[in-house]
Amino acid sequence: MTDNERPPRPTFQQIYMELAHALAARATCKRLSVGTVITSTDYRKVLAVGYNGNATGLPNVCDRDEAGNCGCLHSEENAVINCDAPRSTEKHVFVTHLPCVACAKRLINLGGVRRIYYQSNYRSSASLELLASVGIEVMQMEPSVTGEKQKVD
Repeated sequence: MTDNERPPRPTFQQIYMELAHALAARATCKRLSVGTVITSTDYRKVLAVGYNGNATGLPNVCDRDEAGNCGCLHSEENAVINCDAPRSTEKHVFVTHLPCVACAKRLINLGGVRRIYYQSNYRSSASLELLASVGIEVMQMEPSVTGEKQKVD
């Protein structure tokens, strides 16, 4: 097989966004399924993962039917809880949806977050201004088309 016959290699950004989508399939929130992957900035290490749902050991269902107050932990929140990398470690975050303001604050407090990639918009985009105010770059990725290379950097 020649180089021209090989399918293009996916970018690390595509791979980690696909992983975030795979994690979202584990979500137990009935309103929205979200997945998060936190990596090193050189993409060589996955530092943590998360998806939205109830706390460990509790029933895998929402506590309430109220949108925005269903009781589920957000995927970013679970990833932050799972991340044991020091604040000084620079990080990139891949989320299937734009983080809400509360999750943006959690990612800020995690420390070392340099860039957040997301694909789908959330019902509010207020986090964009907040993240920009502390120097965290936010990039929206287009859904990748099978067999097509996507450039994000």
